[in-house]
Amino acid sequence: QLQLVESGGGLVQPGGSLRLSCAASGFTLDYYVIGWFRQAPGKEREGVSCISTIGGRTNYADSVKGRFTISRDNAKNTVYLRMNSLKAEDTAVYYCAAVRVISYVCSQGSSSYDYWGQGTQVTVSS
Repeated sequence: QLQLVESGGGLVQPGGSLRLSCAASGFTLDYYVIGWFRQAPGKEREGVSCISTIGGRTNYADSVKGRFTISRDNAKNTVYLRMNSLKAEDTAVYYCAAVRVISYVCSQGSSSYDYWGQGTQVTVSS
């Protein structure tokens, strides 16, 4: 019933931009903390960003701070990840995840989240 679907991935040149979308169905994102994660081949999944349910407080991994922006559009039941100044090191499968928590804060730990999307591939290459 609860489903998250990522989209917007693709191939982009270094320095380029992409906007990923995470669309929810079966539930409303208003009540959920949302996190973005990524996993590159041979590497463990890492937290990229998250956004709280109250106040839209955000956290970012140091590696993406200043380049990535997470945002929430409750009217569209969608969370976005705007990625600017992309680097080859950003190449990975990107996942969104949700946990039903009404909070002023959010967590970038994978174990905090109950629901996961299928992922979307982001490839940064010339």
